[in-house]
Amino acid sequence: MTSTDSNSLAHVVYFTLKDGSDEAQDSLVAACREYLNDHPGLVHFSVGRRAKAYQRDVNDTRHEVGIVLVFATEADHERYQTSDRHEKFISEQSSNWAEVRVFDTLV
Repeated sequence: MTSTDSNSLAHVVYFTLKDGSDEAQDSLVAACREYLNDHPGLVHFSVGRRAKAYQRDVNDTRHEVGIVLVFATEADHERYQTSDRHEKFISEQSSNWAEVRVFDTLV
């Protein structure tokens, strides 16, 4: 996939929900914490609801929930992508996703 495995990888995901209610957002945040945290090689995990106070022209407001994961190596990220917990998260949560945008960046 890449030319080197020495780079950390930031995996940032923004979820737009079919049901954008507070309860649905809280449910997705809780599921992220349960299934997507504590994976081997994960050096940073954060998840939360969109900061609605920020309405500048440059702010993308097409999401309700965002998650930031930083993996020590690209190989750690690849293992995460195929892990049972990640797959279970997708199978349990994807029915409420209207759009998912993923940004992977070497850092």
